[in-house]
Amino acid sequence: MEEAPFPGLGADLAWLAVDRAMIAAGDRILVAAAAVQLGQVLRAAGQAREATSAMRAAAYRIAPPVIEYGSPAELSLCGTLLVQAALAAARHGDDAAVTELLDEAADLAERVGDGHDHHRTGFGPTAVALARAAAAVDLGDARDAVAWHGKAIQRDGWRWLPVEHRAAHLIDAARAYLEVGDPVNAGRVLVDAERIAPAEVRHRPTARDVLAQVARDPDALATVTQLADTLGVG
Repeated sequence: MEEAPFPGLGADLAWLAVDRAMIAAGDRILVAAAAVQLGQVLRAAGQAREATSAMRAAAYRIAPPVIEYGSPAELSLCGTLLVQAALAAARHGDDAAVTELLDEAADLAERVGDGHDHHRTGFGPTAVALARAAAAVDLGDARDAVAWHGKAIQRDGWRWLPVEHRAAHLIDAARAYLEVGDPVNAGRVLVDAERIAPAEVRHRPTARDVLAQVARDPDALATVTQLADTLGVG
């Protein structure tokens, strides 16, 4: 496991940093946007429980008092923070929290709709469906992840998401396909990911690991083995 950059950083301290910054900036929308990055950092640092707690707190801080009257920016940031909390919860195996948080995010997403990118969140029903797939992979429910992947990419909102978001999801889908014993489809989605956002596959350790596993399969597509050779994995 990668060593955390700030060993011992707890959820209370993480949220305190965000809360102080929000007060200093005087703009809770902008600081909530920054808090999304905090969640990603904590999760990448192996502090999933801290990330879950901090992101949940940040989401409830930005949530409007009456959801029906919330602005699209508020709802998008609140929903994105709930998604970050859910993904972190999946990392430490809390499936009940994942369901609760993503259901809350889904309610907000229906109000925001697809095709928007408030504060570069890309938040909407499709983003929540992709999060359900990613969380299912981390929870060990690869078949559910494949099912959510299939539903999400059929939505109109799929093509409206930033290419980096789509490529990151395709890497998660490749992991799921590999776990259900379908290396051919794992290879196909990896090639798609590399086509739309090459850096996501070339530089993400997870993508390179999955690519190496897929390329070793006797039935691997020629495009997959070529990509593996190009990147020096296998």
